[in-house]
Amino acid sequence: MTAGLKTARFCGWQWLVCLVSASLWGTATWAAAPRPPSDLVVTDHPWDGGNALDVRFRLSPDEPPGAEESPIAAYLISRCAEPDGWYVEVQRVTPSPAERAAGEMTVTVSDVSIAPGRAWHLRVAAVTEEGEESDFVQTPPEAPAESRRQLFDGRRGWLLLIGSVIAGAVVWFIAMARSGRSLYVRKIAGLEAVEEAVGRATEMGRACLFVPGILDINDIQTIAGLTILSRVASRAAEYDARLDVPTSKSLVMTAARETVQAAYLAAGRPDAYNEDAITYVTDEQFGYVAYLTGAMTRDKPAACFYLGGFFAESLILAETGNAIGAIQVAGTAQPAQLPFFVAACDYTLIGEEFFAASAYLSRDPDQLGSLKGQDVGKFIVAALMLIGVGLLTVGNIATALPAAGLAGCGEWALAAGSYLRDVILASG
Repeated sequence: MTAGLKTARFCGWQWLVCLVSASLWGTATWAAAPRPPSDLVVTDHPWDGGNALDVRFRLSPDEPPGAEESPIAAYLISRCAEPDGWYVEVQRVTPSPAERAAGEMTVTVSDVSIAPGRAWHLRVAAVTEEGEESDFVQTPPEAPAESRRQLFDGRRGWLLLIGSVIAGAVVWFIAMARSGRSLYVRKIAGLEAVEEAVGRATEMGRACLFVPGILDINDIQTIAGLTILSRVASRAAEYDARLDVPTSKSLVMTAARETVQAAYLAAGRPDAYNEDAITYVTDEQFGYVAYLTGAMTRDKPAACFYLGGFFAESLILAETGNAIGAIQVAGTAQPAQLPFFVAACDYTLIGEEFFAASAYLSRDPDQLGSLKGQDVGKFIVAALMLIGVGLLTVGNIATALPAAGLAGCGEWALAAGSYLRDVILASG
């Protein structure tokens, strides 16, 4: 009986301790929860494509206006298509000292789901460092936020300005070229060597081999290669040299035949054109390469041109041509293949040189003007990048040396460099 009474008293004390602990824990938890923000207003973000909303609200009363530290870690912004649906977090924001002093902040929410004409309900709640969330404030159920697409996207203003300058430069240079003024274009050794290579093949009584890459006619590299093929075919027609053009795509073969035939006709030798010299081999990459290396080893062409899109076969072709002693001219826009061509070929068209071949060879005023205008655009972008790197470097150095008294200058340089990087250059 006594043991049972003691057990009952012990269990009673346990229950009493549990109830007091739970009460104290709940009180502590309730006390730790921050007060919610207020006066939530959501409006359409101006001058954009309709994929952003501006969220403005007053900060929680627990946010100290002038203190550097705050019990509020961040403000959680959530969205949902229904007023009472499942809200998804889209952004966590922390107010700046200026926003704390003003007591309110405005946040631009740009979520992938926000689209023009689609209604959204938004909520904002304060969150502490311990993860305690306040009650939320949300948009009225009867008045959801809706974004709209404006006529102009203000974020692309710098792109409009830079694009207008480039377009004006293109028109200006085209007008200059049409008026008869000579526009300087630096010499491209690989294109200048076309006549030398074809002439050497003619003297040796051997053929010229032109490989337009392994990509189809819809690739810009193949089109650029066919442009140079026209020049090679024109010189081959003048010197009466044999020109072989094996292709890996049937449409490339058709386009190459038309290109070579037009070149022979323009050279006044349509009778020398041989359609069978331009053939289709196979779409299989290494089957095509095996045919080319075999033909190069047997026929030993004196001049080899590799101009188009190439991949793993670039080094195989270049080394085979080097082994048979041919003069080789290569060009591609594949950065990973350029080192192989540079190492094994006599001349290599690098990057933009390959695409500038049409204007360089034809000397057409419109193409030359376009080429010079594009150079203006490259100069503008390169100058902006150098200025931005300089500003950020100076800003970081100035802020790292507070004893020099250049903190203000450093902050200005960092702000200017960040604006140039994140707004001007990012607008394109």
